Amino acid sequence: MTAIKEPSFRESVDLMFNRAVALMDLPPGLEEKIRVCNATYTVRFGVRLRGQIHTFTGYRSVHSEHMEPVKGGIRYAMGVNQDEVEALAALMTYKCALVEAPFGGSKGGLRIDPREWEEHELELITRRFAYELIKRDLINPAQNVPAPDMGTGEREMAWMADQYKRMNTTDINYRACVTGKPINAGGIQGRVEATGRGVQYALQEFFRHLEDVAATGLSGSLDGKRVVVQGLGNVGYHAAKFLQEEDGCVITGIIERDGALYNEAGLDVEAVHEWMQKHDTIKGFPDATHSAEGAAVLEADCDILIPAAMEGVINMQNAARIKAPLIIEAANGPVTAGADEVLREKGTVIIPDMYANAGGVTVSYFEWVKNLSHIRFGRMGRRQEEARHQLIVDELQRLDQHLGDAWVMSPGFKQKYLRGAGELELVRSGLDDTMRIAYQSMREVWHGRKDVTDLRTAAYLVSIAKVAASYRAMGL
Repeated sequence: MTAIKEPSFRESVDLMFNRAVALMDLPPGLEEKIRVCNATYTVRFGVRLRGQIHTFTGYRSVHSEHMEPVKGGIRYAMGVNQDEVEALAALMTYKCALVEAPFGGSKGGLRIDPREWEEHELELITRRFAYELIKRDLINPAQNVPAPDMGTGEREMAWMADQYKRMNTTDINYRACVTGKPINAGGIQGRVEATGRGVQYALQEFFRHLEDVAATGLSGSLDGKRVVVQGLGNVGYHAAKFLQEEDGCVITGIIERDGALYNEAGLDVEAVHEWMQKHDTIKGFPDATHSAEGAAVLEADCDILIPAAMEGVINMQNAARIKAPLIIEAANGPVTAGADEVLREKGTVIIPDMYANAGGVTVSYFEWVKNLSHIRFGRMGRRQEEARHQLIVDELQRLDQHLGDAWVMSPGFKQKYLRGAGELELVRSGLDDTMRIAYQSMREVWHGRKDVTDLRTAAYLVSIAKVAASYRAMGL
């Protein structure tokens, strides 16, 4: 029996890129310029810990500088390697172009298991890694702006920003050197939830288009749809929580590194998350069936499957057994190029990672703008907005008194209407608008061209065209 040749993550990105550019009329030289990674820096540095020197390997890859600064997360994981970082950097280029964030694509990684180190040790490692990148302008508000990724979060970003400040004491814009920082270190409201919230907004927009929903064989709204989530990290947790609490989805399955939980009647996402925080495992959680074979739950009967962890979890080995008619890629590259082909032939609709998980970079863009403008969103206009609303409420109250019982304001209307938008509301509004417009640009190509049969190809076509236009404008 011949073994199935599974493309690597890097090969998958290249295959999907090639499939899209074959449908475009780009000069061969420009096509190659967009495809290749501009530069990758590899650093090996030592840190004295636990009585000896430990050497760590890190990467920062710049895929495209058609716009600067370049943007992309830094992940801490033992599987980090140059090919993975370059593939993720390429995805960042296309992702930023698709959602119209004015950045080129970059990505970074450090080969480390963060769970093996104490907090003070991680700080020393992170600061040294940041030092190596900063001195080569691979962390810089105007050139290269990292963000959190798998294994990193607000804490690591705060350390990196502080390290940049120590090395650039007169840079007034130092806080814009990284995004995803804590609020009290120049972060922005809504950044932690951003990628998961973006997944929710992406599904909401998909379900606004009856023609698109019909392509999956589903009908109606998100309410009552059965959802399986793979990975209850930051992205999977927020996506599942919002879909359950605000859209009425039933989360029937949650897959984690140590197995899966399943309950046809629905799992309480918040309760599962709290259990994991307390016990560092999903095992033993009551009100659910625990399966040691987590990957098998990917194949469970459901309406929507949300892979929100690692790349390549849906591959040529299991693609044919995936029952979900709709997959939304909350992680980067969870479906391999080979599996993508199998699923497309089956008629499965895939909302691609390039679009679905762009909530993080979108809100990172808002944070970067906030840091450069040195003012909180909503600070200038909120009370003026409330004052204008007060004029209308006063007039309605006058009518209320004049007309008596014939006309009465709804309970709670005054309080809701008077409240001006603060930073969180503005961030969510901007993210919702971004996700809607980006989806509409994809579906226009999906439905408008006979040679485009899926959303992923449509996403690549939209984003590559924008990158090509930027290069042309530069004179290339």
